[in-house]
Amino acid sequence: MQVSIASTRGVGAANEDAVHVSPTGVVVLDGLSAPEDLPMGCLHGTPWFVRQLGTRLLNLIGDHNVSLREALRSSISGVNDLHRDTCKLDQDAVPASTVVMIRERSSTLDYLVLSDNVLVLDLGDDGISSIVDKRVEEVAANEMRLALQGPTGTPEHAARVSKLVAVQRRLRNKPDGYWVAATDPNAADEAIVGSLPLSRVQQAALLTDGASRLVEAFGALDWAGLLEFLRTEGPAALIARTREAELADPVGARWPRFKRSDDATVAYVTHLSDT
Repeated sequence: MQVSIASTRGVGAANEDAVHVSPTGVVVLDGLSAPEDLPMGCLHGTPWFVRQLGTRLLNLIGDHNVSLREALRSSISGVNDLHRDTCKLDQDAVPASTVVMIRERSSTLDYLVLSDNVLVLDLGDDGISSIVDKRVEEVAANEMRLALQGPTGTPEHAARVSKLVAVQRRLRNKPDGYWVAATDPNAADEAIVGSLPLSRVQQAALLTDGASRLVEAFGALDWAGLLEFLRTEGPAALIARTREAELADPVGARWPRFKRSDDATVAYVTHLSDT
């Protein structure tokens, strides 16, 4: 496969996204931001967690005898082992990440999606398929509605976002909540997984929610248009266009959102082959 990537940070101090690529696999992660006024049980922080998780995932999916769910389960457990003696992993306030990954395996493309990263697949005559786990949007509805009220960048808005995150933390990796990669390996069982013949897949895009905004939040493109933009302009140009839209609405008056700009990561995949 041929992979083009781009990743830029949003308004935060560090980019909490990550992308890892091998000749037959791609892993894209989006670390869940932790507001500074909320506690954190881990001394290392979200960027560290995302790097450790992504590295393990890429290594494990190279073994075609390991399913993507098994790879995620083992990777979460492996990261736990790195800091269970120094950090409080039994709390709600621990680093967490969304996950989307694909793997070429013989004549098959395997995929896994956990939480609101997006996998977009061009299936030729069968059209465009977008795969995303939106369960996070089904919880804490009142807090989410308030957190989307602008203007962004104000102390009042930040306080509403912090309240939303505090509620979401209590609902993470719970049967009546939503699922992300954090400290519970059982989250792997809740991921969306599937396999397709490689011959059906013409191109693919793996996106964090900061990079899918032109479709999901702004309505400037549809998924077919996004893939065409990536084909002709590339991932960096897609993020640049996203930033232009964000700057045109800096306080979220037209497009309500939790922050003016989010970390954005794109992996665009072509030349998938069954040979």
